[in-house]
Amino acid sequence: MTEVGVVRVDEVDPVELGGGSKSWVLIDSATTPPTRTTLGYSEFGPGTSTQHMSHAVEELAFVVAGSGILQLDDRAVPIGPHGACHIPAGLWHTVVNESPDLPLVMVFAFASPTYPPTERRPSAGSAEVTR
Repeated sequence: MTEVGVVRVDEVDPVELGGGSKSWVLIDSATTPPTRTTLGYSEFGPGTSTQHMSHAVEELAFVVAGSGILQLDDRAVPIGPHGACHIPAGLWHTVVNESPDLPLVMVFAFASPTYPPTERRPSAGSAEVTR
């Protein structure tokens, strides 16, 4: 018999991203074994941005509400409500919420049983590895 796993945002601890931004890993091998994928939810506070990051696997994201940009090394890609994004593995990107008032809300997924290995650059130049 196959079971259905249901996980609510209020059932997992958020990952604090700073500036009032948070992410929740909802579905992964810890919350719904034996899944081979990860699904999460992020709220980026008004006027905030993430560190520049690159994931070991591709990322799929869906913008639920708000708008902003995915800042790449060579260009900015506008993102907005009800838009889906494909971010290839290894592509450096930053999520930027340019709104002074509204959060940017996204759902993300990885073809990985846990949040994938991610390299982060706090600023141009040095890199630190976070898993």
